[in-house]
Amino acid sequence: MPQASLHDRAVVRITGPDSGAVLHNVLTLDLPDVDRHGSGYGALLTPQGKILWDFVLHRLPDGYAADLRADQAEAFAKRLALYKLRAKVEIAAAPDLAVFVEWPESPEHPADPRLALLGSRWLAPAGSVATAAAADWHRHRIALVIPEGGVDFVFGDTFPHDAAMDSLHGIAFDKGCYIGQEVVSRMRHRGTARRRIVALHAAGILPEPGAEITAGDRPLGRLGSSADGRGIGLVRLDRLRAALDAGVPILAGGEEVGVELPTWATYSWPADAAAGED
Repeated sequence: MPQASLHDRAVVRITGPDSGAVLHNVLTLDLPDVDRHGSGYGALLTPQGKILWDFVLHRLPDGYAADLRADQAEAFAKRLALYKLRAKVEIAAAPDLAVFVEWPESPEHPADPRLALLGSRWLAPAGSVATAAAADWHRHRIALVIPEGGVDFVFGDTFPHDAAMDSLHGIAFDKGCYIGQEVVSRMRHRGTARRRIVALHAAGILPEPGAEITAGDRPLGRLGSSADGRGIGLVRLDRLRAALDAGVPILAGGEEVGVELPTWATYSWPADAAAGED
């Protein structure tokens, strides 16, 4: 089974006797679940409920470690430090650790907390041997339509429901308050999430991330990562359904694409397509 080291990820270690309590009160995920399973998927939100960073949180013998985009690790650590106040918590970069993945899932390592089909995901000493390239794993991720922050959705401008965190086990709806919790809970109960992750496929090569997805001259959303003619899009589902019902071609940066909901999605097409709604 292929194993890859994800060089585009970095690790931030969060340790100390109060680390679990601080993280539980701030992040979207449930820390007891992380303790039981070895890892969990979650995010740190703004008070308005938008994603600042998403990450996989790993259990360590002396605390926890977040794996997240390497170019965001320093900012994440600084922001998280604002919430520890007088708690006994240490937050620091961990350049001695690297993120490794293996697919299919290996019984020797924890399963990726978002979707078992992704395979296993764990932390190991930096420089450990890998048998595959990170690009190979990203092809696997894209084929499964699993979004990653910073490429498939924009940090600071995306609600957890937009990024399908409710479908990918990234939100603990049954725990107490955390930063942004009121907005996330309201979106769940009112069913007001209109932007959602979709699977795209094209006959040719898809454009770079950030390309606009359109139906005629009407914007639907943006393209994220892609590989081998498959891509991940974040779109307004109501507008997309109206376009599909009307037989309007869907384009990603000028390339015609087919669109489907991910097989793992717990959301569905809207009952009524609001073609004229903004």
